[in-house]
Amino acid sequence: MSQTQKDRPWLIRTYAGHSTAEASNALYRSNLEKGQTGLSVAFDLPTQTGYDSDHVLSRGEVGKVGVPVGHLGDMRALFDQSPSKNEYVDDDHATAPWLCRSILPWPRNRRGRLQASRHGAERPDQGISLARHLYLPARALAQDDRRRGRVLLYQRAQMEPMNVCSYHLQEAGATPEQELSFALATGIAVLDALKPRVPDEDFPALCGRISFFVNAGIRFVTEMCKMRAFVDLWDEILETRYGVENPKFRRFRYGVQVNSLGLTEQQPENNVYRILIEMLAVTLSKKARARAVQLPAWNEALGLPRPWDQQWSMRMQQIMAYETDLLEYDDCSTTIPPSTRRSPNSRKARVTSWPTSIQWVVPLAPSTT
Repeated sequence: MSQTQKDRPWLIRTYAGHSTAEASNALYRSNLEKGQTGLSVAFDLPTQTGYDSDHVLSRGEVGKVGVPVGHLGDMRALFDQSPSKNEYVDDDHATAPWLCRSILPWPRNRRGRLQASRHGAERPDQGISLARHLYLPARALAQDDRRRGRVLLYQRAQMEPMNVCSYHLQEAGATPEQELSFALATGIAVLDALKPRVPDEDFPALCGRISFFVNAGIRFVTEMCKMRAFVDLWDEILETRYGVENPKFRRFRYGVQVNSLGLTEQQPENNVYRILIEMLAVTLSKKARARAVQLPAWNEALGLPRPWDQQWSMRMQQIMAYETDLLEYDDCSTTIPPSTRRSPNSRKARVTSWPTSIQWVVPLAPSTT
């Protein structure tokens, strides 16, 4: 691939949100000025679970792991003066039903017109992975199905219908192939629930707007094979199960945050190398390259990162995207023997109709050669 045909880089994001909407807004605008191309909004635990900041159960948690949002005014303050052109907003942890309702009106300007240049995604399914120890999958999905269906059918062009989040599954102990299977099964369950509610002529386009958010761990060859398997299996599912003929609507679109749980408090400077290696899994393979990447900070195991720490993680992405020749070539991973040998094994983690059952046919085994 010549220099003039260089691929567009992925969206460069940092996972951010803290203390107040105004303080988080200042951080977002600062990051965007430094070259960040998308926002990833982290909400605090009270917001995620539907409590006001002054509720007794919110004590000690307000603004700790994300930004508190108690009403639409907070949402407006959160994005005040942020440029809307080509801006993609990823609203993390959208597990509280009221939050979906407050996010949806946000892109409207004061005259009530939708701002078509700002769009994004939310994850109403994330509670399945974060709180799956409370409910069996069938019960969790059934409890959320009616609200999800209403939200998905209501959403406009600015918001993706669904962002299936499997990131926390690995942090809860899932293997890469288990993460793959649960994520695809969740996507199947959502599409099965929506298909009767959507006109047949609109359903393929709806499938094309389903996106995923995945984890990438330190075993980057295994993770790269997982992502290549994701691409092939999602294409196969949409074609054979749902009859989607247009290849454009069968693309596997995903964002990623590399594994934060693997970062250490001891010698935290070594986390820089862990983060960079984990990013390789989702950027080396052109066929399975992430649409958006967010990297944790080197000292995130110690607490919320400072603006300078986030800048360091952002610079890693910029160096990879703009200074190396990675985006000038076709898929490098097709010539790597472990990739071509192991990806077929990943694909054998077949998914049946979840939540009824999930079958692991052949686990991804280490190479014997």
